Amino acid sequence: MSADRNIPRVTATAAVHAGRNATNPTPPIDLSATYHLPGVDAGGESYAELIAGRGPTAEGGLVYQRMWNPTTAGFEQALAELEGLPHAVSFASGMAAISACLLAATTGPAAEGRRHVVAVRPIYGGTDGLLSKGTLGTEVTWVEEVADIAPALAARPDTALVVVETPANPTARLLDLDAVAAACGDVPYLVDSTFATPVLQQPARHGATMVVHSATKYIGGHSDVLGGVVAATEPWAARLRDIRIQTGALLHPLAGYLLHRGLQTLPLRVKRASESAQTVAEWLAENPAVARVHYPGLPGGDPDGLVGPDRQLLLPGAMMSFEMRGGYAAAATVAENVRLILHAASLGGAESLITHPASLSHRNVTPDARPDAGLLRFSVGLEDAPDLIADLESAFAKV
Repeated sequence: MSADRNIPRVTATAAVHAGRNATNPTPPIDLSATYHLPGVDAGGESYAELIAGRGPTAEGGLVYQRMWNPTTAGFEQALAELEGLPHAVSFASGMAAISACLLAATTGPAAEGRRHVVAVRPIYGGTDGLLSKGTLGTEVTWVEEVADIAPALAARPDTALVVVETPANPTARLLDLDAVAAACGDVPYLVDSTFATPVLQQPARHGATMVVHSATKYIGGHSDVLGGVVAATEPWAARLRDIRIQTGALLHPLAGYLLHRGLQTLPLRVKRASESAQTVAEWLAENPAVARVHYPGLPGGDPDGLVGPDRQLLLPGAMMSFEMRGGYAAAATVAENVRLILHAASLGGAESLITHPASLSHRNVTPDARPDAGLLRFSVGLEDAPDLIADLESAFAKV
């Protein structure tokens, strides 16, 4: 799709009211697995619309939860509004959402037999593994720079999709999405915007075809719900809904409720965590035990000038990684000796989390693309920055 610079930035007001009914500010949780059908013809027509990836008819009812649920539909509407796209489709997890995007692009009549994907590294380890293993019948060409996308597409005219992640996991590396769009031309491209959330980045402003989030992370915001969501235009959204029905990878209504609620406080949480992250990153950059800090808010962390109020990324965000001079042993010591910060997988929660990607999320990435053994990924939460620094100081003292 074409870039749309008129998409408004997400405000706290927009996040509070997105997808909500003014007469019923707290959306109900509809747990019904099945629904009354008012008539055979009406029910059949609604079923036909649903299995085609469209919504239910007013006369025919909702039919069955695997096809449609009003609670999750409310969350989807809210997320779509914040991304500046007409539709969103939710899934049981971020990986279910990524898988559906790949299937949407590489299967069905519209794919015309194209099964090839171009993807830019680094990228989340789960996505890397899904593409590298060819689990869904895809082939992948890996590239490291945006400038490599166009040559890769020229070499493989059967490419169905380009996949990028920015900020990237685990290094928070930024990719220029306008440059990605230019390189892709007519080839659809998918952006994993989990680290940024729609508060900091709206890839549709830069021509992205689909935008995917692991909603488990910042959107949920409290490390207590799994979910994934894809924002897209109607042709893609219909295909994604169809795939969700066929695979059964639906988001549970209670999860949809929690994720919708998470959107209300998303701008406040993201901006607060980003402020603390800037302080912590600056402290890490001055620490002699640290060889390098990967964070867009530091000098050299944003070489293409993508961060700023009128730029691609509103703020540097709350995700960073840093490399210990002592390599793996030093990194392991820090991870095992923090006390306030939680040594755990995931990110984007209220609590700060630290993890060793080479041992966990990126363990099965090929050695040439695997993160450095001394690198730690740090998700800065909502704690006070001085407390986080004190915890890191204590752990560093054990190195």
